[in-house]
Amino acid sequence: MAPDIQTVDIVLPLESSEDESARKSAAAAKLGIDPARIGGLVLRKHSIDARQKNIKVQLRLDAAIDGPSPPEITPAWHAPPLPPNAPAVIIIGCGPAGLFAALRCLENGRKPIIIERGKDASARRFDLAPILREGRVIEDSNYCFGEGGAGTFSDGKLYTRATKRGPVARIYELLVAHGAPTRILTDAHPHIGSNLLPNVVKAIRQSIIDAGGEVRFQTKVTGILRSGNHIRGVTTATGDEITADSVILATGHSARDIYHLLHHEGLLLEPKPFAVGFRIEHPQAFIDGRQYHLPKNAERPRLLPAARYRLATKIRDRGVHSFCMCPGGFIVPASTENDEVVVNGMSLSRRDSPFANSGMVSTVEPEDVAHLTKQHGVLAGLVFQKQLEQAAKQAGGGGQVAPGQRVTDFLAGKISADLPATSYHPGTNPAPLHELLPQFITSRMREGLRQFDRKMRGYLSSEVLLLGFETRTSSPVRIPREDRTLQHPQLAGLFPCGEGAGYAGGIVSAAMDGLRIADAVCA
Repeated sequence: MAPDIQTVDIVLPLESSEDESARKSAAAAKLGIDPARIGGLVLRKHSIDARQKNIKVQLRLDAAIDGPSPPEITPAWHAPPLPPNAPAVIIIGCGPAGLFAALRCLENGRKPIIIERGKDASARRFDLAPILREGRVIEDSNYCFGEGGAGTFSDGKLYTRATKRGPVARIYELLVAHGAPTRILTDAHPHIGSNLLPNVVKAIRQSIIDAGGEVRFQTKVTGILRSGNHIRGVTTATGDEITADSVILATGHSARDIYHLLHHEGLLLEPKPFAVGFRIEHPQAFIDGRQYHLPKNAERPRLLPAARYRLATKIRDRGVHSFCMCPGGFIVPASTENDEVVVNGMSLSRRDSPFANSGMVSTVEPEDVAHLTKQHGVLAGLVFQKQLEQAAKQAGGGGQVAPGQRVTDFLAGKISADLPATSYHPGTNPAPLHELLPQFITSRMREGLRQFDRKMRGYLSSEVLLLGFETRTSSPVRIPREDRTLQHPQLAGLFPCGEGAGYAGGIVSAAMDGLRIADAVCA
């Protein structure tokens, strides 16, 4: 007789949370049965509750009663054979939105043709060396452009609050089917890591090709083919024409030339809120100590991951908040052109760097850039971002050296005499970030930081570094789409998708939007 599978939630002290007998005893007590009746336990969810000094671990388990647990089914992906006359769908961009849209197109019997300006993940890795060692950006192959998009080499963080917008679990299963660690299926805050994610996206690409799709790297879209109000395909920098009746635009938020192209074509764009600020970097030991209530100079217990945090407030109708916090991580250069400096964060799967960094940003509403609207119209937000990035370049002094300031000096309004150690490889140069940022941002950031120090004592100290600037949190432009068809209201067959179109904010939400758009294409 098959065992009875019961799902049970238990809470254990940290020190016994990995002990199978402790798990079985707690599960049996919760179910009101003899522990001997439990033939096996399967972990379904794992989260750490560090709100109190005595840290607890919350576990959701499937308990097999009166028999062994059935074998686990490893997630897999497959698509039906593609018919020879399958309609083609052009997908511009090989980030999570584009990749997952391609998988769903194949499931629905359409042939995806992914067009990516950058290189495949293996070749792309070599193009990161010049930006780190020489401060030279390869403008179509960098931390933002190439196979897998910006997430490939900048963290692979999967946590999302977009649970109401699509099948989050399916995204995790597809990632595991292509080599991601199975722990992302159970962790409350799943993370793959920049060292593992490249192999996952390469495996997804291989699945697409094996199922009949195409992936064309180093192919930059420069024009749109249209017949009246219907798209017919795209043109590339080499003069080639690629035709299809459906085009999914999944280019990410840093492909600014695409916004200019659409604007030039007379297609409707909309301004939207975004956020800018800097990266803030602490010793990871400080974050561990505060979040886990550790005694001074005590090491983090082995069973605890590098601690993370999230801070948010609202000051004069604008948000100030942490963004993309990277425990045990590194600050990396995310510029896409050589006349700018942009910083971002990432972590390896081990999260074992001695530093913790996070974006610390303030919301920018369209009215905040009204001084640029008269000349630049709907693209004013792009210009605002670019001006900050160019100011950072100039203040850095050359290459990808980033302007920096101790947080205490930022609050005091003075240039730092020197800067603390940092994970940022290209180097830092003392600069007045408080003057480089507009006053409406600086004033809010100062108030927000002081509030955060009251929430996390010691958050502000002379050993805390600010680096400028974090500008690519999201797109300042939305490419509109109809609610029912998800097509652009002025150009049938054009499907705006993902972060670059303004409908996602991270790997998971972009991947979910890719699935949704592919279903709309195939409807």
